[in-house]
Formats: sequence, structure tokens, C-alpha cells
Amino acid sequence: MENSDKRHIAILGSTGSIGTQALEVIDANPERFQVEILTAHSNAELLAEQALKYKPNAVVIQSEEKYACLKDRLFDFGIKTYCGADALADIVETDAIDIVLTALVGFAGLRPTMKAIEAGKHIALANKETLVVAGEIVTAAAKKAGVNIYPVDSEHSAIFQCLVGEFHNPIEKIYLTASGGPFRGYNYEQLKTVLPKNALKHPNWDMGAKITIDSASMMNKGLEVIEAKWLFGLKPEQIDVIVHPQSVLHSIVQFRDGSMKAQMGLPDMKLPIQYAIGYPERLLSDFPRFNFLDYPELTFEKPDYEAFRNLKLAFGAMADGGNKPCILNAANEIAVDAFLNKGLGFTEMSDVIENALQSVYFIEKPTLEDYFETDAETRTFAHSRILEKIG
Repeated sequence: MENSDKRHIAILGSTGSIGTQALEVIDANPERFQVEILTAHSNAELLAEQALKYKPNAVVIQSEEKYACLKDRLFDFGIKTYCGADALADIVETDAIDIVLTALVGFAGLRPTMKAIEAGKHIALANKETLVVAGEIVTAAAKKAGVNIYPVDSEHSAIFQCLVGEFHNPIEKIYLTASGGPFRGYNYEQLKTVLPKNALKHPNWDMGAKITIDSASMMNKGLEVIEAKWLFGLKPEQIDVIVHPQSVLHSIVQFRDGSMKAQMGLPDMKLPIQYAIGYPERLLSDFPRFNFLDYPELTFEKPDYEAFRNLKLAFGAMADGGNKPCILNAANEIAVDAFLNKGLGFTEMSDVIENALQSVYFIEKPTLEDYFETDAETRTFAHSRILEKIG
């Protein structure tokens, strides 16, 4: 490609696990991509280093405390510096941006992703919560704006890759694979004693703390189930989960003739990131190659829905619809933080989430504003339940 053909990218959450790996992909393809915008929540030091290396048009830091220091450091280099949630939402409308990689954690990704869609920017989506919370509204907005949403999660990327050339063929069913996390095989009583330091040790993937805990509790797979419903226009009964400890077969599509297609590869997030931001091309890479002889057995198991209640709660929220997935997500975000930092038990996270789903007001046809109100109400409720539990 010539420089004029470079794809200009905004990376929301550039200092996190997905963001830093995306920059590695860009490093390997400098003739293909131009970094236009970088954002971070509070890691001003790393954001400044990234900005000095990639020379974006602008950066945004959400933490007001870190803004002055960041601005001073970048002032002499002509890199515009902004602060706060409003700036984050507004910056995605920049004319030069071709694609926005949303790698923010949690509910915070919804507003800037919606603004980017409304501004006509294609989305590389690593923030599954955006579709979990407001999938109907987000997908409708993308359709109206003629915007593509390219999934970055390895499982959804796998489904997307299996569907290339098959979009005219109806899906009968999809299977999202799950590693089972560090506690695969544990029963409910064993899970009661799990500590954060144990839950943060994922057997296959290198991820941020929140998603690692979600993987350990299998909430991550529950959120992915809801995300898949909206990404691929599926009914709940068309989605299944299967535990695959080796994390080599990333997900499966079954068609109405009974045939199945799967995407395979080593567990490396750089591949789905590169596929999303480079689509429709498969760019040359030096990623390690899979060798069948290194994996003489690929095994599959049924998830334990009773021990890992979060997965069951997620399927229930998807079936109920309305603002239930929003309640699920908000309660989970508060519960995970309390597990990591405040002494909430591992299985008590599910208690908090279930209580919220039963207690927060149900809205069958929520508006975007309803989602924001539901999120706030659920977080308040979850905090109160956690205080009751931990004292």
C-alpha cells in the first residue's frame, strides 16, 4: 500500500492488553496502518510513551488527576491532549479516522462506540459489553450508518472467519468454545475457597485482570454468548458453549446441511486483532504456527452450569432480554471489583448478580437512556448487597 492507502486507526484503551497487542500488530505492518488516536483510563506514563512513539493526532486520558502531567509531557511534540469521558466520546468523530478499535473494559465502551458508529466509523470490537448491554440499539445504529462491526474476541472472530463466503447460508447453530479457566473441574464447594491470586492465573490466555476473573467464573463466556446473539443475528437456542481446554479450536459454525466449520490456531490475540483491523485481507504475519503433533489430543466437555452459575445467569438474561443483560453486566463489574479488592468471595459474585437480576426494575423495550439509568441503578444495588456480605 502507498501511504495514502493507510488505514487510520483510533485505539480506545491503548494501554491495556488488547491495545498494546494491537500496537504490536501495527508495528509489524507500518505500511498498512496509521495511529490517529490513542486513549487510556489512567496509565498516563505508558500512554505518553505510546504517543511519543506513534505520533498520533491526539490522545485522551480519562483520569483528570493524570491530565496535567500528560499534557506537559506531550506539549512540545504537537500532540493534542484531552481529558474525560466527554472527550473520549467526542474524539472518535475525528474525520481522519477509518476504524475505531474499542478495547475499553466494561460499560465504559458503550458511549464512544455509539458515537463512532453515528460518525460513520467502522468498529473493531474488543469491548463485548457494548453489545451485551445494548446490542439491539448498537446493531441497528450500525446498519443505519452502513458501518461494519468486526469482532476481536477470539471466539467471535472465529465465527466471523467461518462465515466468510457463507453469508447467504443460514446458520443452524454456533458453538463458542471455552478453556474452562483455571478452575475447570471444580465443584461449587471448591469454588467457595478460591482467592484472587488463583483466579488471575489463566492457563492459556494473557489478559487484563477483569476479563481474567470473568474467564475464571465463566461470566466471560456468558457475555460472549449474548454478544454472539447480536453480532450474528441468532436466537438463544442457536448458541451453545463447549469446554475445550487446549484453546486451539476457537469456535464452530454448524450449517443447515449438518456440515460444520471451525477456525483453529494457537491462543494468541494478535491474530484476531490483525484480522479485524486488516479485513478483508489476511496480512502476512510471523505469529507462531500451530503444529498438530504438539497437540495429539483435542478434547471437549460440557460446561458445569451448576458450579459456574454465571454462565447459567447469562443465558437466562439473554432469554429474558430487555435490560436484563445490562443488569447482569453492571452487577458483574461491581462484583469482580469487590472480589479483587474488597474480600467478596468467588461464589458470592454470582449471588450479587442473581440478586440484582431479581431486584432491579425490568424494562422490556429499553432506550439508550434506560440502559444508562439501569447501569447506575444496578451498581448502587450491587454495592449495597456487597456491603451486607463483607460488612
